[in-house]
Amino acid sequence: MAKAKCVLAYSGGLDTSVAIQWLRENRDLDVIALAVDVGQERQDLEVVREKALRIGAIESLVKDVREEYVAEFLSKALAANALYENKYPLLSAMSRPIIVKHLVQEAHRAGARYIAHGCTGKGNDQVRFEVGIAALDPEIEVIAPVREWDLCTREAEMEYAAEHGIPVPTTKESPYSIDDNLWGRAIECGALEDPWMEPPIDIYTMTSDARGDACDAPEYVEISFEQGLPVALGGELTSFHDIIVKMNDLAGRHGFGRIDMIENRLIGVKSREVYEVPGALTLIQAHKALEDLCLERDLLHYKLGIEQKWAELVYDGMWYSPLKEALDGFIATTQKLVTGDVRLRFYKGSCVVVGRHSPYSLYDYNLATYDAADTFDHHAAKGFITLWGLPTKVWARQRRKTGKEGEV
Repeated sequence: MAKAKCVLAYSGGLDTSVAIQWLRENRDLDVIALAVDVGQERQDLEVVREKALRIGAIESLVKDVREEYVAEFLSKALAANALYENKYPLLSAMSRPIIVKHLVQEAHRAGARYIAHGCTGKGNDQVRFEVGIAALDPEIEVIAPVREWDLCTREAEMEYAAEHGIPVPTTKESPYSIDDNLWGRAIECGALEDPWMEPPIDIYTMTSDARGDACDAPEYVEISFEQGLPVALGGELTSFHDIIVKMNDLAGRHGFGRIDMIENRLIGVKSREVYEVPGALTLIQAHKALEDLCLERDLLHYKLGIEQKWAELVYDGMWYSPLKEALDGFIATTQKLVTGDVRLRFYKGSCVVVGRHSPYSLYDYNLATYDAADTFDHHAAKGFITLWGLPTKVWARQRRKTGKEGEV
């Protein structure tokens, strides 16, 4: 009798490498390993594919979804200026929905009843995988080996891997957990679990040290947008994918894009997280600067709240939820006239917007200037202030009657 099949979200790291053997031993399943290429640079995915077969997977696949990731996922994140807790550009949270999409597709192709992931029981990714899978196919059963097995520490997992001859990139000397894709790189575990300790310099690979290694002269770059999406660098038409790659390199050389934060996980734990996101932070900063120029005030202010909700939904694994889909529709309408150019200056860990222009700019020089070209009607201000402050004035008169004038 043929064994039941399980599609494993496979990265080649410690958790998922050990999971292949565990699923075979403890669930008697045939494992199909799926590595999804979302732009991770730290390993050769062909080597990852072959390693899964050596460990015991009956099939090992690598799917290159980088263009799809940019077009269908990162484009929405940029339009939303997505920053969880106004800091983190959701690099891990953004890749999970597209990985889930292809896991479900492969499960359907192979006739697999199960999908497995390598997430721990106190992280966010378990929620992102399982809620996403349920949204796309609620009949598939999800297995989370790291939550179920007795190997509750990374040290125990490394010992298990050694006992079974499973090659893993993690060692006791370098115990970091790394996740990376086009949108950046996340580093956790090891010495980083002490929030008082400065991150060791050797954890960074995308960004130079602004104190010494970064470029000694400022560098300027112009990014052109059409309807909210970057389309050119320095006037040269370039794909969004290539712009991300180039900005990761340029901003990283100047030491821009490091984040060291205490993050509030969905499951209620505070976690110390370190990120390298030079391209993502650069593009969000440039995009926000262009929106400042092109979006009407009430719309811009309202969108700020929508952006925070959008980021929370994605962080919380609700990419395929109806609310997130509805917010995508609202955000898309705001981008129709977000077209123009933004000039940035990079220097010693900083990225500063130093110029912006657009054919749809709402900035009117003649209204803003204080020189002779001023066309603003200053006399209209008195009546405006009178009407704007009228409710407060009426309220103040009533407060005076109670003897509480000036109190709040």
